[in-house]
Amino acid sequence: MKFIRHIPPFIYNKYFLASSLFIVWMLFFDRNDFFTQLERKADLEQIEESKDYFSHKIAEGKKFSLDMRSNAEAVEKFVREKYLMKRDNEDLFLIQKPEKE
Repeated sequence: MKFIRHIPPFIYNKYFLASSLFIVWMLFFDRNDFFTQLERKADLEQIEESKDYFSHKIAEGKKFSLDMRSNAEAVEKFVREKYLMKRDNEDLFLIQKPEKE
């Protein structure tokens, strides 16, 4: 019983007890607790980064598509580099970098 006498009286206040229980409940036991909110915020930031990345890739793709539809020289360059095509009177030499051990 000596322990109870050393507890400050403001802890027995019903408003303090109710507020403390509410804070503990919201931090740890609620469906939308503090830690879940932190995880969701991190997920949102990751999703926004991926959104920026893919919107940049889409813009590059649209530019490439427009270039392929409107520029014959760009089409020829792409076909030569990607599919290793050549003209009839040309020879094609492929140079590969040596692999590092």
